[in-house]
Amino acid sequence: MFKGARKLFGKAGPGMVTGAADDDPSGIATYSQTGAQFGYSQLWTAVFMLPFMIAIQEACARIGAVTGKGLATVIKENYSKKILYSMVMLVVVANTINIGADLGAMGEAAKLIVPLPFPVLVLFFTALVLILEIFVSYKKYVQILKWFALSLIAYPLTMFLVHQPWLELFKATFIPHIEFSFAFLFIITGVFGTTISPYMFFWQASEEVEEEKEKHMIKDGKPHLTSRFMHALRMDTFAGMFSSELATWSIIVVAATVLHANGITDIRTAADAAKAIQPLVSTFPHAGLIAKLIFSTGIIGLGLLGVPVLSASAAYALSETLNLREGLNLKLKKAHGFYGIITIATIIGLAINFIGIDPMKALVFTAVFNGVAAVPLIFVIALVARNEKIMGKYKSGILSNTFVWGTFALMGLSAVLLFVTLGRGF
Repeated sequence: MFKGARKLFGKAGPGMVTGAADDDPSGIATYSQTGAQFGYSQLWTAVFMLPFMIAIQEACARIGAVTGKGLATVIKENYSKKILYSMVMLVVVANTINIGADLGAMGEAAKLIVPLPFPVLVLFFTALVLILEIFVSYKKYVQILKWFALSLIAYPLTMFLVHQPWLELFKATFIPHIEFSFAFLFIITGVFGTTISPYMFFWQASEEVEEEKEKHMIKDGKPHLTSRFMHALRMDTFAGMFSSELATWSIIVVAATVLHANGITDIRTAADAAKAIQPLVSTFPHAGLIAKLIFSTGIIGLGLLGVPVLSASAAYALSETLNLREGLNLKLKKAHGFYGIITIATIIGLAINFIGIDPMKALVFTAVFNGVAAVPLIFVIALVARNEKIMGKYKSGILSNTFVWGTFALMGLSAVLLFVTLGRGF
């Protein structure tokens, strides 16, 4: 069984890594806050968003695979540089804020089990991430980090060990509930933003190119694609996004059942979120400590996976824009600019934690920011993916076009409604 799981993880590609990174500390915080604040009423978002999430990530993966270039390079070569600059700056800003929030959450989570000051812990995680990302083969690094993603299993386990109103759950899952209030639209924009995030677009497109380079599929600057490779790309993307949304659904259910049902509607600290795991270990004498261990492992493990994805996707985007050598397959001495961007973004993210911002609130805010920033980028991705000149026979078909443009409309509408309710003082 262990060998089978190890073999399966070994075959996991960019789609699975992207799906796991999507449930980073920002995702866990946002989904936990959603369940705590609104109960089961936003469960439908997990199922509703799945086809849109698959469509946009498959389009990004396909763009990278077909062109053999990162998303920023494709946009630069085919569209206005002004469009590119604005897209990249949105991604870099969003990612940097997200890095800071994730590092802060990792520090707060570690404080639950390690009696060390927050500054010491967050500095330790920052140094660890940078050392591993810059000086260790990323292929080896990812193989280790994939196992941290298994910590999410705590939520599905808890869901089945706690008594659930299953009829109510399924009703809330398949029948959308919408409230036209700022609080509801703010958190739902956060759910959309942490589910469909700009950094995922750049990351997966660039990682498909890395896969091709590793397999020596790029010859004379052009990828030599096979139907087997493209089929594997689609299956990997589907598996990664499905796993991500299953975890999302479970986190919302657990937070709603354990926190919302007991009057806890606002998650202010990592300890509050850890309470959602409590029922899983209620039969053990040291339940509180074990609950904190499970929660902390999840936050730290997924943070160690998510922070490198965030910093690297920003580095890919900016390096391609500035014509710098880029790629995690390159050593530091061959890609100073690329690794310099990773380092600067991570250090700025670290600094955010020392200006008095609440890490848990920062995580939710970051998700909302991503939800707004993703809108113009999705528009450009939709144009690229359906462009026959760029994509050839692999241009988007009717189904892909429908869901990618649907993603643009959905994200745009949620952002507009958020600003409208804000303007009206709801």
